[in-house]
Amino acid sequence: MNTTNHDGSHSQPPQQQRRPRGFAAAAISNTTVTTPTTTTNPRTTRKEREKEKERTKLRERHRRAITSRMLAGLRQYGNFPLPARADMNDVLAALARDAGWIVEADGTTFRQSQPSSKLGVYPGRSVESPLSSNSLKSYSMKPSLDFPSSVLIIDDSSSPASLDSVVVPEKYSVGSIDSHDCLETDQLMQEGHSIDHEFSFIGTAYVPVYVMLGTGSINKFCQLIDREAVRKELRLLKSLHVDGVFVDCWWGIVESQGPQRYCWSGYRELFNIINELELKLQVGLAFHEYGGNASGGIPIPLPQWVLDIGKENNDIFFTDREGRRNTECLSWGIDKERVLKGRTGVEVYYDVMRSFRTEFDDMFIEGLITGVEIGLGPSGELKYPSFSEKTGWIYPGIGEFQCYDKYMQQNLHKTSNLRGYSFWAQGPENAGNYNSRPHETGFFCEQGDYDSYYGRFFLNWYARFLIDHADVILSLATLAFEEIPIVVKIPSVYWWYKSTSHAAELTAGYYNSANQDGYSALFEILKKYSVIVKFICEGLHLSSDGNHDALADPKGLTWQVLNSAWDKGLTLAGQNALIYYDKEVFMRLAETAKPINDPDHHHFAFFTFQPPLPLVENTSCFSELNHFIGCMHGEKAGTEM
Repeated sequence: MNTTNHDGSHSQPPQQQRRPRGFAAAAISNTTVTTPTTTTNPRTTRKEREKEKERTKLRERHRRAITSRMLAGLRQYGNFPLPARADMNDVLAALARDAGWIVEADGTTFRQSQPSSKLGVYPGRSVESPLSSNSLKSYSMKPSLDFPSSVLIIDDSSSPASLDSVVVPEKYSVGSIDSHDCLETDQLMQEGHSIDHEFSFIGTAYVPVYVMLGTGSINKFCQLIDREAVRKELRLLKSLHVDGVFVDCWWGIVESQGPQRYCWSGYRELFNIINELELKLQVGLAFHEYGGNASGGIPIPLPQWVLDIGKENNDIFFTDREGRRNTECLSWGIDKERVLKGRTGVEVYYDVMRSFRTEFDDMFIEGLITGVEIGLGPSGELKYPSFSEKTGWIYPGIGEFQCYDKYMQQNLHKTSNLRGYSFWAQGPENAGNYNSRPHETGFFCEQGDYDSYYGRFFLNWYARFLIDHADVILSLATLAFEEIPIVVKIPSVYWWYKSTSHAAELTAGYYNSANQDGYSALFEILKKYSVIVKFICEGLHLSSDGNHDALADPKGLTWQVLNSAWDKGLTLAGQNALIYYDKEVFMRLAETAKPINDPDHHHFAFFTFQPPLPLVENTSCFSELNHFIGCMHGEKAGTEM
């Protein structure tokens, strides 16, 4: 109910008012609200309530962060098959089952047989204490050493839905256990782990390996440059027993002569040679530019007719807050805008896909082409170009939001108006620059604006734009490549993963902060089209010391992405991002593709390897690559050379 002030204006009662944060506060900072005079200052009371709410939210976020790390440790080091959103009941049930108990769906817990009175009892273990894989496995090795029903008691004063609930050991007497036996068991477990690692890949699932061919084999006129060099490289790959090769088909080459004037002749000749050598083929439709490299690759820009349009309308490109345009790929803001010679961005991509499908229909029928990767962003990855080196970004900078072209801004205005907060129609003003650290900004810092009402609105909109782009492109890709496996490439943005905001992931389009799952909604869309998710296995070679300053966690991110995708029932594949070739890294890639001791036996559908260019027999990584392929095929051990 409204009240009338002395000046005739209307205001809501104090209990219905909310103190806005961020941009809301800035928008109404000059507005004066008159409230009835009482003995207790309502403004002070509201401040106290708001502060208490903020403290409660901070405590809850802290509990969730601790919970996430505990669950990750239990899954990774204890091999506990916990669900994605496990609670205390799931953890207790997993512990009980690991100790030999039977736990039914309604929580009823019992043992198959009565314990022997001659056996001692293990002390109760607090959930907050670290659980090593050796100690957990020792329970299953000695199933007769069960927990009695009176050992574990839940402290009811804690929240039952949080892992902050404490498991309190009751008073008990510990039977005599020979310390020599315990030591022997630990030694056996260590030796067993070593033996498992040595033979971990022999007899494991067969993971096909595709090797990426060099970009420089096709020139800008879509001609195959050196046929004999290509044949030599393909014969060498065949001697390594690779399953096939991966070839990027560049939009900047195929449609360079003008709108809807496609040329595939060079790729046709290359594919024929691959077919002659009886190798399989995967193709990537690359709708982004290629920057070249030190190994002879030539730069490949977007089609010239597209760049000419960009000279008159540079809003077709992604744009940062300072107005700098990124010409690596087209902005998703023109997906449905007819600004490309009468066609929308989506129509242009679909026409290329349809032309490719028609041109190589015979090779699809013969089974030569086993999959098509659809480029959805810079580097072919589904991400914003938020950390491009062309803009001066240097690792481990947080990057910048790329939403300032007029088409994305129009969408932001429309979305904010529908929400009823028109003043939210702008990007954050305190998000730093490409090379900022989270703590140096007001938006990404601890308790920053990223978690305010405005921050959550903006990040949800920004991430939803990425998901909608994937949705509309894949809906047409499934029409063009009916019954052909479609691949989508997901980036590995692992720096600042241990911070609460996950700033680098946020600017790249993945709303994956400490209290938000940034991959679940995307994977729901990818599951709808039954695509294969190719994850970039990047940064796995970095030491913990090298990651410390950037709060990076490549293993943690990999664990989250892979398990989230597998939980959705998606098929996964992998690709190495950096060109590194020592034996240790190869083994880490193999263990990522085929996780050791995974009770569900998950593994990649295939692995795409990016080699040094050109790949010749005396390349330093030749023997390591040969060994890596043997491990992926399940034919070699992890340690033999």
